[in-house]
Amino acid sequence: MRGISRWCSKGGSYRTIQRFFASSLPWAALFWVFFKEHIFRSKETYLLAGDEVIVSKSGEKSYGIDRFFSSLCEKPILGLSFFALSLVSIEQRKAFPISIEQVIKPKEEKAKQTIKKPKASENDLNKEAIKKKGGRPKGSKNKDKKEVNLTSDFLRIRYMVQDLLKKISKLLPLTYLVLDGYFGNNKAVVMARQLGLQLICKMRHDSVLYIPYENPDPTRKSRRKYGEKINYLFIPDCFLKETNINDDVRTDIYQAKLLHKEYCQGSIQFWQIDFFGLSV
Repeated sequence: MRGISRWCSKGGSYRTIQRFFASSLPWAALFWVFFKEHIFRSKETYLLAGDEVIVSKSGEKSYGIDRFFSSLCEKPILGLSFFALSLVSIEQRKAFPISIEQVIKPKEEKAKQTIKKPKASENDLNKEAIKKKGGRPKGSKNKDKKEVNLTSDFLRIRYMVQDLLKKISKLLPLTYLVLDGYFGNNKAVVMARQLGLQLICKMRHDSVLYIPYENPDPTRKSRRKYGEKINYLFIPDCFLKETNINDDVRTDIYQAKLLHKEYCQGSIQFWQIDFFGLSV
């Protein structure tokens, strides 16, 4: 705060900076009013994007300080975590922050991290392997994939998005929610559908996707749904949508509707971009 006051003009004393940070301001409302009055353009298309930001911080007295995984450091670090929602303009290719909230780890999650499971001996592993049998257990029923237990992370994001949609739905109806690869699972899809949004997300590189079966037999009661499993290294040419060559680099863009056995929704829009260096 003292450093900020040194760069301020007349009226920005150290005590003024202290009072400003001590006051409670409705930042979500301020962000939205600023966006609506100075940035919003009715003819542009906007996406709602969310991401978690980690700020390194030492000490013990800062509220919410804990160990969070940092993608930049590629390991858990001591610091503060914040989850931010932004409106992304497709035409301008710019993101405008609209809501931010600090991430506080619940006590239950901390307790799970501290508990260490004892290592199983080789005899125990052999016994478990003998007990396990292949196939489906007797009496098991099909589970509704739409009924999932959302974790604290998903509940926090759902609350933030719900609160934001109440403010902006009349002026700016949204269709898509963009999240990073951590949310590439069925729970995130269910959460997005509960909010009335479609999820745009990166899936794991080893996700098992299937081509829809094209020739079902109408005489059979149980019609086949899943076709061949997609091979990411040899994608069929029928899914190739565009090819560009620029500076001896060929770019192939694939698009397909594929199926996943663990997702509640019927089909997944799959995109993949491949780059190849060409020798001259």
